Formats: sequence, structure tokens, C-alpha cells
Amino acid sequence: MKDFYKSKRILITGDTGFKGSWLALWLKYLGADVYGYALPPEMENAHFNLLKLENEINHKDGNILDIKSLTKSFEEFQPEIVFHLAAQALVRLSYDEPKLTFDTNVAGSVNVLEVIRNSNFVKSCIYVTSDKCYKNKEWTWGYRENDELGGHDPYSASKAAAEIVFSSYNDSFFQKNENIGIASVRAGNVIGGGDWGLDRIIPDFVQSIIKKEDLEIRKPQATRPWQHVLEPLYGYLLLAMKLYRNPTRYSGSWNFGPSVNSIKTVKELIDQAIKVAGKGSVIFAQIENTKHEAGLLHLNCDKANHQLEWSPVWDFEQTVEKTIAWYINYLSGEDARQLSLSNIHQFMEDRNR
Repeated sequence: MKDFYKSKRILITGDTGFKGSWLALWLKYLGADVYGYALPPEMENAHFNLLKLENEINHKDGNILDIKSLTKSFEEFQPEIVFHLAAQALVRLSYDEPKLTFDTNVAGSVNVLEVIRNSNFVKSCIYVTSDKCYKNKEWTWGYRENDELGGHDPYSASKAAAEIVFSSYNDSFFQKNENIGIASVRAGNVIGGGDWGLDRIIPDFVQSIIKKEDLEIRKPQATRPWQHVLEPLYGYLLLAMKLYRNPTRYSGSWNFGPSVNSIKTVKELIDQAIKVAGKGSVIFAQIENTKHEAGLLHLNCDKANHQLEWSPVWDFEQTVEKTIAWYINYLSGEDARQLSLSNIHQFMEDRNR
């Protein structure tokens, strides 16, 4: 992989976000020439800022809804590989800002695909959506790539719509072009160091420790497919490389989720986080919640397991340990960049064992 990505021109939309900043750091480590296009970081302590990525990559502040600016950036950099991660990524915010959510996740994604369609330099594209693109029937088995799409809340619906847009562009344009491979990817709930997002369970837990307050949990028995952020990112990197080399074989949709043993309740996640941190407390809030949230959701990843030879590296306990240790060490004064690079190095060592 390092040999492949060395000196490759890579464009990441959403590089200032949590997953985007981890991906940008990893690609720089692999020797790639990285260009980022995204809105400015929302907070001063965003992972992007802590890594000082503005000094490491060619970043441009921009909105994917601005197709003129987006087109100009593509034409200036002429990326060989595109990772499209820019999105409004929060379920609960989508109830407050439904139009923003649909505009960004659907119309913005159309803009990215349209710019790629009109280019002659992009050879591989990873188009990131979400596990929440599936019509959630609260069943106990994992969703496969060809299962029904849909969404109750605006965020989930927007990701299902983005998948339909992807399928249309792929069927209408990209399958006819043997020089480009493009894939949509759907991952589970990612955790990892450097996430400070609102209404996200691990950042909320860390803030409760900092403030020495109880953490209120809305739905302690809600089940999620928890995985470290590096797990799906490794899948994206692997798939982008395969698409570049064999577009016809690998184009389409792919799931990247944890093993069944990492599908845990919110309560189990926080209990493990408290165990690792050695501190923290939780209360189960009796808050009347009128905003629908999925209770049970996980992915079937047989396709990635067999065709890409991708599988999770860290189990649930390791995932929580790596995540909480990152925050504890950072709050103790250690450098965020070194902590994140250490996670990448350790992940790759464990992957290659």
C-alpha cells in the first residue's frame, strides 16, 4: 500500500472532519500528495487543527455546494484518486437542519460526481455514505449491500438518497468508462481519538470527565456496530487501490463494519470506557425523546471479507482502549499528532501479523 500511494495525487472532500483528518494524516504517512477541500474546522480543538494538517497538505476552504469552486479545485490539482467524505454527519442535527442535511448530503454529492464525470484525470473514487442508508427494520442479522435503502430521520434518508444518486451515476456514466473505478462505502459507528463532535457518545463521555459531571445517556440499550476509525479507513484505502488497478471488478457498493462481537449497547460501550479511563460516571436520563433513533443496526461485511480480504483488526476492548487512551494522553499533555501516528503504526503492525 505504501508503494502504491507514494506520490499519488489524492483529493479528500471533508478533510477537516473527524474521519477526513485521520485519512489525510494516514495518506501523508504513506507519501501521497494530498489536497483537501472542506469547510473550515468547526472548533479550535478539531483533530485537523491538532494535527496541524494545514501545514502538511494543500487545503482549500470550500463548500461542496459551490460547484464552481469545487470544479476549480479539481482542475487545479487534477487528483488521480478522490475520497468523498464531506457531509452533514449528525442524526439529531438533521432534525433541526433537514434542508442543510439534504442539500449537503445529496446535492453536494451530485456536485462531486458531476465534477468527476467531466474530468479526464480521476481514476478511482471512494464515495462515503453510512450504514444508516439502509431501511432499518430492527432485524438481528446484518444488512447486505443489496438490501433495501431508506431512512426515517432526515440524515438516514439523505444517505439513502445519496446512494441512489451514486447508483444512477455509476450505471449511466462510470460503468461505461473503463478508465475509472468508483465505489460507495458504508461503515458503522466509528470512534477514535480527536473526535469532539456534539451529540456523539465518546466526545460526550470525555467532556463529562473534563467537567467532572455525570454523563447522561438517552438510550442505554441501543445497539451499534462500534469500530475504530482506522478500520473503515483501511478498507477505503485498500478499495481505492483495487479500483485504480481493476475498475470493472471492484466498482459498486461495499460495507465495512466490525465483527459481531463488537456490536454492543451504548451502556456496554460506556462501561468499558469508564473501566479504561479509571474514572467517569453515568446516569440514564429519563428524557422524553421525540426524535427517532435506531435501536438495532449492524452490517454484513462478507463481500469485503472475501473479495478484498479485509477484516477488522481490533476487537471491541482494543478499540475502546485505543480511543480512551488517546484522550487521556492528550489531556495529559502529549502531542495529538504523535498519538494519532502511533495509532496508525500500531494498527498496521497488528494488521500485518
